[in-house]
Amino acid sequence: MSTGSNGSVRYGYKASAEQFAPRVLLDYAIQAERLGFDAVAISDHIQPWRHHGGHAPMALVWLGALAERTDRVTLATSVLTPTLRYQPAVVAHAFATLACLAPGRVLLGVGSGEAMNETPVTGTAWPKFRERSARLAEAVELIRALWTAERVSFEGSYYRTDKATIYDRPERPVPIYIAAGGPRAASLAGRLGDGFICTSGKGESLYRELLDGVASGAREAGRDAAAIGKMIELKVSYDHDESYARDACRPWAALALTAEEKAGTEDPIEMERLAERALDRAHTRFIVSADPDAVVEQVDFYVGLGFTELIFHFPGDDQSRALEQFAADVLPRMRAGWS
Repeated sequence: MSTGSNGSVRYGYKASAEQFAPRVLLDYAIQAERLGFDAVAISDHIQPWRHHGGHAPMALVWLGALAERTDRVTLATSVLTPTLRYQPAVVAHAFATLACLAPGRVLLGVGSGEAMNETPVTGTAWPKFRERSARLAEAVELIRALWTAERVSFEGSYYRTDKATIYDRPERPVPIYIAAGGPRAASLAGRLGDGFICTSGKGESLYRELLDGVASGAREAGRDAAAIGKMIELKVSYDHDESYARDACRPWAALALTAEEKAGTEDPIEMERLAERALDRAHTRFIVSADPDAVVEQVDFYVGLGFTELIFHFPGDDQSRALEQFAADVLPRMRAGWS
């Protein structure tokens, strides 16, 4: 996903599975391709951020439908956890099939997971970061082995296979991007990932720390950090009516909660209750504007840091309105400025 129609930057649409029913979300993704977006990335949650009115379509099934309804966009997860709710071999199998259906269009974005999406299904205690990171590294190793070899017997600390073969595989393995919210995860992305993923709105110092972590991990593995893809989910609420743009952020108030406020929360009902307290600051995690040049200027900060794969997350319930206005007003300025 590192080369777009203008030779440098690619523009994607974040399909918010927590907010929309499967077919509605599919229609929005199809619209995004028609409007010129280069990629569609879907989150993979089994539980949404809110219980009432929330959604959680399964990403693996949904991406198969999107593959058949589109011709050009990259099909990505941002992100999926291949370690607890899913076994890595199952993820390898699913994405190999998807890549056969949509050759050259698939990207597997992975992360170490969230308790709300794993422990209610597994019924097990939420592992510490060290274990989650070790599981993720081992899962990536196993997935790649299954994509490139036959009769794979794997003996890891967490996962095992015995002469396992995936019979339908793409000619080229699917790129794997690793999500990072801190320097240790960023280092893992630098060591093992074809790319890394993070989200916007958290302060300049963190992004420099993350990029340093990617570079450090790449050096440890003898890899070229410049060759590692850099994807960021950009939270943007753009509308001709700025008050509408601000109010459109309210469904995502949970993103404004501090780590301390939401610590240990695994229940969508409880998360919804906590988010109600943050409605007045829901907009703080988004770029909110009615001025397309102002949006470009704020996104330019991230491009300047080296992010070239931009996935835009629009918060409002009227995604068609957001897509149409953004594609008409903002995308042309971005393509002209970063060509």
